[in-house]
Amino acid sequence: MTLTTSLAPDSLSLASVQSISESFHEPEWLRQARLAAWQTFEAAPWPNYSEETWRRTRLTGFKVENYRLSTAALPQVVSRDELGRRMAGELKKIDSAGALVFRDSSLVYADLDEGLAAKGVILTDLRTALAEHEELVRAYLGAQVLASDNKFAALHYALWQNGTFLYVPRNISVEKPFQVLLQFSAGGTAAFHHSLIIGDENSELTIAEDYNGARGGMVDTAVELYPLASSRLHYLHLQNLDTSTWNFSTMRSSAQRDALYRHLQASWGSRLSKVWIDLNMEEPGSHGELLGLYFPQGRQHIDHHTNQVHKRPHGTSDLLFKGALDEGSRSVYQGIIHVLPGAQKTNAYQKNDNLILDERARADSIPGLEIEADDVRCTHGATSAKVQDEYVFYLMARGLTRKTAKRMIVQGFFEEVLNRVPVPGVRAKLETEIARRVGLE
Repeated sequence: MTLTTSLAPDSLSLASVQSISESFHEPEWLRQARLAAWQTFEAAPWPNYSEETWRRTRLTGFKVENYRLSTAALPQVVSRDELGRRMAGELKKIDSAGALVFRDSSLVYADLDEGLAAKGVILTDLRTALAEHEELVRAYLGAQVLASDNKFAALHYALWQNGTFLYVPRNISVEKPFQVLLQFSAGGTAAFHHSLIIGDENSELTIAEDYNGARGGMVDTAVELYPLASSRLHYLHLQNLDTSTWNFSTMRSSAQRDALYRHLQASWGSRLSKVWIDLNMEEPGSHGELLGLYFPQGRQHIDHHTNQVHKRPHGTSDLLFKGALDEGSRSVYQGIIHVLPGAQKTNAYQKNDNLILDERARADSIPGLEIEADDVRCTHGATSAKVQDEYVFYLMARGLTRKTAKRMIVQGFFEEVLNRVPVPGVRAKLETEIARRVGLE
């Protein structure tokens, strides 16, 4: 698809690419990167439904030209009291070491523990990081998720306006999590948020990003994560966008020698989500974990595509995705464990379980292995099942109603993932959303 420059000034067009770069007085290297990404976007074909990655997900009713950029306002940071009751209440749910709040592309709240700032921890918006730490941003921005990865990644790199930037220096361990709240506007706007998270050697950090809003809009994000040697990086992504939103996201981590990386993907919202998540075990001894929760209802369509790529020996990875589907919704899970030549002693696991709550709902699960080494242990599995009548009758025999019994079974189904969530406040958010969807709240 090619968009011309004759569209409105806030359209998704080459004119907007140039306008963003000029309005923020970006360095030449970034301007050129944007223009190259736009060329990649225009040259890339629209998703072909004969391709395996798009075979089960169709963009019927979606047109890029129907969306416009949100206003790229300069940051106007306010105090927590000025955020409003709802946002301030959300911040209180997690006892954090630092927090950012965005409204569209504008940073409206920022907080970081003074002791951590004195140690060199940086938590800010990507615009500020570019101005104050250009060399650091340039070294990592776009080195993980590439504009050539897919058409939506190219569009993102051409039009991103702001994002999350977190850097934890070498040998610094941050016990409390960081949190980021993002509220996107309604009314046909397109949001392009970029997250750049770097854990330097022997550091430890946890960050939770919570996406909300975007009624009638489109969200196209990229998340780049760098757990460097011997670091421990935990990333929690909570997507609870409006059920009218088109959501596209490309996420990639690159675990270095003896690094530990954990990723939680909670997909509650959106009309349609197409999410690519790559775990790259780059060096010996690296370990990656990927947890997923999804609970679509009605016309929602949730599609996750994962890659566990082992490049060096003695790496481990573990994936567990669980989804409940109700009211005619649909999910797609497609995952590959890829062990490259020489990555001996790899230990990798992949499992996708689905609980079907409605006869009209459908779950497609396609796990896979691609093994190019001969001394490895790699397994995968997938299940899809309805709620068993005998389980319901067992609970009803103990005085529960059929509806309550069904709710308890759903909550128990998700418990295996919830038990592995490292932040109590995040787990509480997940439990609240599950309870809401099964009608307990």
